[in-house]
Amino acid sequence: NKEAIKSIIRLGMALGGEIPDTAIFDRKSYFYPDLPKGYQISQYEHPFVKGGELSGVKLTRVHLEEDAGKLIHSASAADGKSLVDFNRAGVPLMELVTEPVISSGEEAVRFTKELQLLLRYLGICNADMEKGEMRLEANISVRPEGTDKLGTKVEVKNLNSFRFMGEAIDYEIKRQTKVLEDGGKIIQETRGWNQTKSETYSQRSKEEAHDYRYHPEPDLPPIDLTDKEFINLEELRQSIPELPSEKRKRFVSEFGLSENQSAGLVEDRYLSSYFESVSSEISEELEKEEDRKKAIALAANYIIADVRGLMNEVSVSDAREIKITAENMADLVILIAKGEITSRMAKDLLREMFETGLDPRDIIEKKGIRQVSDESVVLEAVKAVMEANPAAVIDYKKGKQNALQFMIGQTMARLKGQGNPEVIKNILEKEMSL
Repeated sequence: NKEAIKSIIRLGMALGGEIPDTAIFDRKSYFYPDLPKGYQISQYEHPFVKGGELSGVKLTRVHLEEDAGKLIHSASAADGKSLVDFNRAGVPLMELVTEPVISSGEEAVRFTKELQLLLRYLGICNADMEKGEMRLEANISVRPEGTDKLGTKVEVKNLNSFRFMGEAIDYEIKRQTKVLEDGGKIIQETRGWNQTKSETYSQRSKEEAHDYRYHPEPDLPPIDLTDKEFINLEELRQSIPELPSEKRKRFVSEFGLSENQSAGLVEDRYLSSYFESVSSEISEELEKEEDRKKAIALAANYIIADVRGLMNEVSVSDAREIKITAENMADLVILIAKGEITSRMAKDLLREMFETGLDPRDIIEKKGIRQVSDESVVLEAVKAVMEANPAAVIDYKKGKQNALQFMIGQTMARLKGQGNPEVIKNILEKEMSL
């Protein structure tokens, strides 16, 4: 499958791995119900990618192999039946192996989330855990502090979420440590994760690598990666887009975003592209650099929190499907930045824009939405709120600042979210000080 080979090479290039001149497939022999022919086509000494690094984690290799079947065990222990689903057997499967340098469940989760994001940016796959497009297996061993030799390895298989993987690793570290401290011995085995009990359980003993009896696959010739007629490595290299790690740094330096804002946008490649389009529209509308930076940071916050929140409400996962154009989103942000609408009004406008795709100014005109800055109107509302909340006025006079925030909220509610916050604050401070 040439496309599978191209995908694995592009990933290897993005990871900074070595792409060898020749890749060789091997037969990996083992006997298990999910592999009835008794061997799996895989790679060992001559994979498509050697080495590389991601999020500070060094990699051993990235290789291509055939997927096996899927075992389905009966929910009832009394039933004791197991079935095998062979639908995915023989499908190309990319496997990435790290060096033994990860020391906690948290670190493993951080690494695998970054790998998922990288696969999406490269367009290799969505790597959705719930669809079985990405599976995690953790090899865990402990060793006495101050020693270099690795301990006996235990593999926890078929972890179907980042959280479960992190929990399984941390559980195994504690379990193995206790076994050794109690004078016991760690058995090399495959274990499963019981998410109900939050513990691992033994599945089967595990062979050493040499027990797999790897030998070259006789039905598949070595793959010559120097043959440009077969695969053009330079074309593949040119097809690699800006990577998530690079984009995070650029968003901070180019747009002045915080690291948290940058990370929030970059975790979705389409949402990050949408943000860049909105930023471009803002830059065209605002002349002063200070105003542009303020508006762009505001746009980042609204996209990360509000736009994504609306997407989640209606289960839209692809930012390319939202109805709000970049131009309209920029218009809304500029209205907020200029103080023409309040943040409360902006949230209501954004929801209608999300549902209809209309321009914010059209919605404002159609619904008669306006920010109330008229001091006489605000003063009237303030007096009514003070009359209704005498205790809060007394608290403010005693120096309790949270009373002021409460009164601002009450006044804003009386003005139906259309009051100018700054005007309200100034008039409240003046009136409650009398």
